[in-house]
Amino acid sequence: MQTLILNGESAGDIKLIAEIAKKMGLKAKILSEEEKEDIGMLNAIKEGRTKKYIDTESFILNLRK
Repeated sequence: MQTLILNGESAGDIKLIAEIAKKMGLKAKILSEEEKEDIGMLNAIKEGRTKKYIDTESFILNLRK
């Protein structure tokens, strides 16, 4: 399975591309702002995960600086 993500300023253009994709037999979905934020958060979590133990108290103290 292959995935393509398009981002544009014109809602009309995005809807048109989604309609064309559906007519071609492809699945198309326009993401909400919340869905886009969720994907961004997931990527940030995956990138930051090191599988090393981090002392929670020390981490919070460093955030407050």
